[in-house]
Amino acid sequence: MSPEKVIGTQMFADPRHSHVVLINLSRGETPISAGLAARHSSFSLLHTGLEMFAVPLTVIGECQPAGIDVRQQLTQSMMQLDVDPLSIWRDRRFTDNLASAQTGIIFYGGSWLEEEIFIAALQTAERGYDVRLLSDLTAARVDRDRSLVLNRLALHGILPTTVRQMLLEWAVCLDDALLKQKVQQLLL
Repeated sequence: MSPEKVIGTQMFADPRHSHVVLINLSRGETPISAGLAARHSSFSLLHTGLEMFAVPLTVIGECQPAGIDVRQQLTQSMMQLDVDPLSIWRDRRFTDNLASAQTGIIFYGGSWLEEEIFIAALQTAERGYDVRLLSDLTAARVDRDRSLVLNRLALHGILPTTVRQMLLEWAVCLDDALLKQKVQQLLL
């Protein structure tokens, strides 16, 4: 399925055509980082959700949050790329992986919102994908710029969401009663 067929045909993101991309998730992390506990909670929820829905993950750059072994937790559906985040669309491994998975919706998280995440999201939308930002897994280098970037991205149809919202959306899209119940239990 091409991205054009996914965009505009469904209100909810379909996990069968979704892909999560984390860019430099752990950049700037220190033991006293603001919101660190919340990011770790969202990352753990993401890990469980990716397994539950069999959604692929690509990690780029510094994606080893303190106390979490990403490679150990996400080995089944993860591809790790050491590539310049500003040039991911020039990397054949990245583009081939999205094409082979028939991806139409890409969820981004990581650091820095107003730099790599901003550019990657715009480049992705320019290519016809539905793009969403995992706001609970996305850090800004300069917090006062966060709303400016989110407003600019919104002009291009790129809106923030959370891991919790994404998992509920996937469950509702599949319309599987048992899966919806599992997600609701997970979110308690």
